[in-house]
Amino acid sequence: MNANIELENKYLLLTPGPLSTSASVRRVMQRDWCTWDKEYNGLVQDIRHRLVALATQHTEKYSAVLMQGSGSFSVEAVLGSAIPHNGKILIINNGAYGARMVQMARCLKIDVVELAYAETQIPNLADIEKVLEDDSITHVSCVYCETTTGLLNPIQEIGKIVKAKNKVWIVDAMSSFGGVPMDIADLEIDFLISSANKCIQGVPGFGFIIAKNEQLQSCKGLARSVSLDLYDQWNTMQQHDGKWRFTSPTHVVRAFYQALLELEQEGGVAARYQRYTNNQQRLAAGMQALGFELVLDSNQPQSPIITTFLYPNEADFSFQALYENLKQAGFVIYPGKVTDLNCFRIGNIGEVYLDDIERLLNAVEQYRQA
Repeated sequence: MNANIELENKYLLLTPGPLSTSASVRRVMQRDWCTWDKEYNGLVQDIRHRLVALATQHTEKYSAVLMQGSGSFSVEAVLGSAIPHNGKILIINNGAYGARMVQMARCLKIDVVELAYAETQIPNLADIEKVLEDDSITHVSCVYCETTTGLLNPIQEIGKIVKAKNKVWIVDAMSSFGGVPMDIADLEIDFLISSANKCIQGVPGFGFIIAKNEQLQSCKGLARSVSLDLYDQWNTMQQHDGKWRFTSPTHVVRAFYQALLELEQEGGVAARYQRYTNNQQRLAAGMQALGFELVLDSNQPQSPIITTFLYPNEADFSFQALYENLKQAGFVIYPGKVTDLNCFRIGNIGEVYLDDIERLLNAVEQYRQA
């Protein structure tokens, strides 16, 4: 077999990550890299600077840290490194990924207060203010885009309450950073967490944290793990010009750099947000015309990242049959995660355009008519 022949993708991933990537992102992974090489470490430094510039205009206040593993590894690195042993965190939970943070904090023996809501419910600001009357709470965390449903949580309003109470503000922006415009300095975020294989459209293998410099400094000596020691990872990259402490996912890093260049070529986050929004709006309208009902109503802030649909009210409907049919047509969608609803999800991000959404809708229509 000719190693230079690129295998054709069998289907489009309509998921919230991993997602479909461009041919050029995949192609750059065909070269091997040495983790100690100066050229490679320079690439890492460039990525770190570009991430901070994507996150805020106030670049002097922030630094980026890359961490091996999925995005959840980076979430756990922040929770396990940023919260002192006498600290306490409020976790606002309205979905599977907020629940995962609660699970992590409890496993790490961190004192945690959980403010739980239904997956389709927006957190109540008055509830948050009331809980934060507890002066022993030192940190607050929330997921921005909760891909359980596609709901966008009101992080600006929550952040104002958090900072008014002088707490450290942690935001899981896993499925929103790079695809939803934001300035983390204006939002007063202390730690923002995301992943290579989401809106920047890289491939799985590492996550990253963009944090205030003084907050990273304050993590020194607090980590509950060697591999997930956020301070040591950051300090090593700072002191040794982009060097990782342990073996880094070199091919993934190179692909991510290419994805960052392609984001810039597309017109930046604003242009990508518009493409994702166009995808989502066309998908929602088209699926409703085919008899599918949205889980989130018009009063709830729907992200452009992923859309959740109820099963149609038909005795013979089978999600698995729909899934297999669409896969044969060249699309992969996601099962639902809402506790009390029969639903499924379709992602709108990645190397996906309106023509792809139209092809998907045609495939769904053919399935419905069969």
